[in-house]
Amino acid sequence: MRLRSVLWSIAFFAGLQSIAGAQSTDFDRRIDHALQFGVSQLRKSVTVVSDPLLLPIAVQQGSPWKTAGMYDWRSGFFPGVLWYAWEHDRSDDLKAAAERWTEGLEPVKDYTGNHDVGFMIFCSYGNAYRLIKKDSYPAVILQAAKSLATRYNPQVGLIQSWNAGSRWKFPVIVDNMMNLELMFWASKNGGGKELYDIAVTHARNTAKNHIRPDGSTFHVVDYDPESGAIRAKNTHQGYADDSCWSRGQAWGLYGYAMTYRETKLPEFLQTACRLADYFIAHLPADNVPFWDFQAPGGSSEPRDSSAGAVAASGLLELSTLVTDKAASAKYRKAALDILSSLSTPPYLAEGTTSPAILLHATGSKPHNADVDVSLIYGDYYFMEALLRYKRGM
Repeated sequence: MRLRSVLWSIAFFAGLQSIAGAQSTDFDRRIDHALQFGVSQLRKSVTVVSDPLLLPIAVQQGSPWKTAGMYDWRSGFFPGVLWYAWEHDRSDDLKAAAERWTEGLEPVKDYTGNHDVGFMIFCSYGNAYRLIKKDSYPAVILQAAKSLATRYNPQVGLIQSWNAGSRWKFPVIVDNMMNLELMFWASKNGGGKELYDIAVTHARNTAKNHIRPDGSTFHVVDYDPESGAIRAKNTHQGYADDSCWSRGQAWGLYGYAMTYRETKLPEFLQTACRLADYFIAHLPADNVPFWDFQAPGGSSEPRDSSAGAVAASGLLELSTLVTDKAASAKYRKAALDILSSLSTPPYLAEGTTSPAILLHATGSKPHNADVDVSLIYGDYYFMEALLRYKRGM
């Protein structure tokens, strides 16, 4: 009887392992399929857009890509996602396209008009140099970091996001955490310690002033540029000043995970975990967030697949940084749950008329701008997350 019980237990657990293995294999197939679909869509987009001075930024089903020039904040994502496609596929045509669209952005290295030079240059030139080590690329990245540093105000201790206007004097948005990766890279590659110090100070002050006790984030904090005092805490793309815009939360959790990776300062890991915990706790059943976690319309509110993609990529990295095994498993599972949904209908654009990779993203609902569309940065972070998974994150 005892032997029978032992044999039954062995068979039971072997069965569970077999089921888990089958599920893992199915998930891996889904990821591989999504990657190949992404490569195919990008190859088509290269042919359709063709002009390296035009950068795809958003698209509705049945329409061609809406494009922008090099000084649009989203300009770096198309060359960046082409590099991800080439990293997976290694085809000569994709490499040539990635180089062409990247090198078209070279003048942006001197741009000081807003904080997004990090997105513009590091997503393009940063990925390019990581993959092909072309000699001319580091100088572009270093100059871009110096341009970004011109927006740092030591009295405030932050990098100014947008220029002053009628509403704000020195606005800083949580998105700005993403641009610090440019500063960290530059500080290690000839730019000097000052760039590192600026990035760390900015991250500390953002953590202090943007994050609520429950781990949610304000989108915009406005400062007095002379005294450094806080003037207001608002939103620009969220539902309300006291709500939590889901992509802003995703920018924050990704940005603090990256900042911990670059600094190894525990305060930034703790911050990343707080933001991640809030994000995960407020996901709907299919794990793709609504555009704002407090938007009042319930299931009728638009989703933001781009927020899901950013968060999935950030959560994968965060899962490798925390030492607690339970926390690591939690963040990895959340990332894979998001990727599982994004890799299938209704979020994957396969079988539709969209030239993009993901559907159902929201740019700025309060401004009725790019609502329920495909967004290039959603495609960028989706491909990044897929590749991070494939690399073993």
